[in-house]
Amino acid sequence: MAEMLYARDVYGKTLVELGKLGKDIVVCDADLSGSTRTSLFAKEFPSRFFNFGVAEQNMMACSAGLASCGKVVFASTFAMFASGRAWDQVRNSICYSDLNVKIVATHAGITVGPDGASHQALEDIAILRAIPNIKIVVPSDGPETREAIFAAYETPGPFYVRLGRSKVPTIEGKAPFKLGKGYVLRQGSDVTIIACGLMVHEALSAWEQLKKENISAAVINIHTVKPIDEELIIDAARRTRGLVVCEEHSVIGGLASSVAEILSEKHPAKILKVGVRNRFGQSGEEKDLLREYQLTSGDIVARAKSLIL
Repeated sequence: MAEMLYARDVYGKTLVELGKLGKDIVVCDADLSGSTRTSLFAKEFPSRFFNFGVAEQNMMACSAGLASCGKVVFASTFAMFASGRAWDQVRNSICYSDLNVKIVATHAGITVGPDGASHQALEDIAILRAIPNIKIVVPSDGPETREAIFAAYETPGPFYVRLGRSKVPTIEGKAPFKLGKGYVLRQGSDVTIIACGLMVHEALSAWEQLKKENISAAVINIHTVKPIDEELIIDAARRTRGLVVCEEHSVIGGLASSVAEILSEKHPAKILKVGVRNRFGQSGEEKDLLREYQLTSGDIVARAKSLIL
């Protein structure tokens, strides 16, 4: 049984690790440090932690100021508020000047569950991906979250690291994290399943189901949505008869759109999407919402079979 971990727990612990390595790190939060787990850093390094209250725009602007003075800033809140409410400051204060601010947003996607539509960020990748200079990472599990946070610290410039609320299974057989480089988890010749975040686990479950039906599926983890691994995606399109792209995000502007943009120019291929289809979220239990919004392994299997049968 795969170990179940909260990616945000791993994030909080990783911040403490980094805080011990360098005094250049400061952490900002917007009255949600208990939920984002930045409270762990605050306890260890209170002089380097700043709580801005329910003022996300101010937090991003001040993060830019701190970064302009040589600090590496980790700024956290829920994904809906980091991307939507503070978009102006992320664009103009952080990204325009290419500052060293690492936005690590938690509670992304539909699996925020009972918090409801107002807190379910389904458009965040789309609205941030269009901004120059920012790098966007969606880790698949806890260990990959730790690697992504270290990579963000070691790589100059703005980042958006997207984390969920719920526990996710630890994926076995992952390649070491390398920014901008995806990797193949399962080899296959009929169809390719590309996924990020918690959908990687669903993709692997789909692979098991397809295998029982003698369908050979490749599974690829694209943890870095920007800059994306064009070479790996084009190679997958050449090797198989079509691609199913899976994300806990709108089908507009996220991972699937990124893949389609590449292939439309460089290697036209059949692409089907597993994601939220131009809808707002709603309150509910995680499993019920995944079924309602067709984000399960069964939905991936159905899309894969429709491509090749």
